[in-house]
Amino acid sequence: MSRVAVHTVESAPQSVQDQLKTLEQKFGKVLNIHGAMAASPVALQTYIAIQQAIEDYGTFDAQTQEAIALAVGTVDDCTYCQAAHTQGAKAAGLSEEQTVAIRRGDVDFDPKLAALLNAARQAAADKGTIDDDAWQAALDAGWTPRSSPNSPAT
Repeated sequence: MSRVAVHTVESAPQSVQDQLKTLEQKFGKVLNIHGAMAASPVALQTYIAIQQAIEDYGTFDAQTQEAIALAVGTVDDCTYCQAAHTQGAKAAGLSEEQTVAIRRGDVDFDPKLAALLNAARQAAADKGTIDDDAWQAALDAGWTPRSSPNSPAT
């Protein structure tokens, strides 16, 4: 049993109903994660602000963003995240086979992406720490610490 209500647009606190409606329009429905965050207006507003900052200032394309999210969701063993980001990755143009390869950690179809995902997996698994070899491999592949606000930072 969930400890937090998963809101609809109608049941959400008045202060976030408009934002939840916008998310519903963007995704075609109120995703469970958004409905749950609506229980805490500060959580939903923070999520929206972070997503907006990534959209405004991020340099990763949609495929790269979804690949990172899918790799991190796999490290975290989050089946909800894996399902959501598999669909997002496919919508962004990755194939089913490529999403499976990302979840397996075997990204042989794009060496540059593989280097970035290796660093992202390490950051997710080790509280933000990336070993020197993985960091250097990402740099050598063409990624930079300023590639995006959502890039590995340590």
